[in-house]
Amino acid sequence: MTCEHLALDGDGRHFAAIVVSAEFAGMNRVQRQQHVYRTLREKLASGELHAISFKTLTPEEWSAERG
Repeated sequence: MTCEHLALDGDGRHFAAIVVSAEFAGMNRVQRQQHVYRTLREKLASGELHAISFKTLTPEEWSAERG
């Protein structure tokens, strides 16, 4: 997965992220989350990553949100 911007905050196992990718164009929110989860599947299955919450945006949405 290619990200134009990734902001990550967490304690080593629990994370919150802002993920900006052109790959999200045309996807609804659920599809975007599924796309990110597919990318993280191995880390979640191994327990290396326990929990993550994220906001997914296209580059255009990210620019508009930042003003």
